[in-house]
Amino acid sequence: MNNYELVIVLDGKATVAKKKSARAIIEKLVKINKGKVLDMEDWGTRDLAYTIGKSETGAYLIFSLELEPEGAPEINSKLRLEENIIRYLLIRKEKQKNGKKS
Repeated sequence: MNNYELVIVLDGKATVAKKKSARAIIEKLVKINKGKVLDMEDWGTRDLAYTIGKSETGAYLIFSLELEPEGAPEINSKLRLEENIIRYLLIRKEKQKNGKKS
C-alpha cells in the first residue's frame, strides 16, 4: 500500500453538515478501494487565489490515506462527479528511508 494525501476544497459557505458529508464520502470511497483514512484535518475557510464558479472562499479538508495504487485513479474519477467539491488534489507521498524523506 502507498500513502497518499488528498486535499479537497468545498465552497467557503459550506456548513458543518456539508463537511461531515464530504468526509463520509471520502471515507466510503477509500473503504471501497480497500484503503484506510489515517488522518483528517480541517484547515478552515480561506480566500481562494481566484474565483471558482461563484466562490471566492473555500473550506479546506486534508486527508492522509493509505491505498493500493489502483485505488487512486478510481477515487479521482469519483471525486470529479461530486458537486459539493469545487477542487481536489490527490498525491502520493514519498516513501521514507531511515526516518527521512527521500
